Amino acid sequence: MATVSIPACTSALLLDIEGTTTPITFVKDILFPFIKEHLEEYLSTHWEEDECKQDVHLLKKQIEEDMKQNRACPVHAVDQTVHTDEEKAIREVMDNVLWQMAADRKSTALKQLQGHMWRAAYASGRIKGEIYPDVVPSIKRWRAKGLKVFIYSSGSVEAQKLLFGYSVEGDVLDLFDGHFDTSIGPKVDSKSYERIAERIGCQPEEITFLTDVTREAKAAEDVGVNVAVVVRPGNMELTDEERAHYNLLTSFSQLELTGRA
Repeated sequence: MATVSIPACTSALLLDIEGTTTPITFVKDILFPFIKEHLEEYLSTHWEEDECKQDVHLLKKQIEEDMKQNRACPVHAVDQTVHTDEEKAIREVMDNVLWQMAADRKSTALKQLQGHMWRAAYASGRIKGEIYPDVVPSIKRWRAKGLKVFIYSSGSVEAQKLLFGYSVEGDVLDLFDGHFDTSIGPKVDSKSYERIAERIGCQPEEITFLTDVTREAKAAEDVGVNVAVVVRPGNMELTDEERAHYNLLTSFSQLELTGRA
């Protein structure tokens, strides 16, 4: 594909992760299977620790909320104070976690436990964050031209920092000026991009957003953010209309910084 020029007024690049900096398969084929394969081992090892107890407590609250809302879920009374049947209690937690994952739930309780498991896995070297080979050199080039670089992902800021802090390229966190997750708003909501611009301290027109999801691109575009859609292996196919409308990148190296020395 040809080079894509970004406006000369651009002062910040905002990057999605999954399907943009990182193969979409990393989450689906590495991170999620790790949880399923090591959940029982993790819970058994950390069951008596305060952090794990808090995770279980949050899961219990989520179950109670689901029952109030008449949502389908495995019905268990997860009681952290019962130690006489620890294996049964662990099994109940596992059933709920695996059910939530199968249903593609995004609950805070699930995200918190997953985040703690991934943190341990990254720190021990069992997992390394995958990054496309064009990403780090391109970000270094952009920063050398005076641009700031931020991440905006549906994954928590903690999960983002783990991926880039324990990546196949080593610790590359110093390449980023900040991180945003959905606590600032959904990625398909235009107001989220206005909030990010305000937080960064610039106008939406001064931001260029790179994402593989056209609904996110449209939300950003609607408030004046410049966008380019990233086309990577395994990403969702674009319609002919989307291909005609958006600037497309197959590599960050195609991004041309016009009007910069």
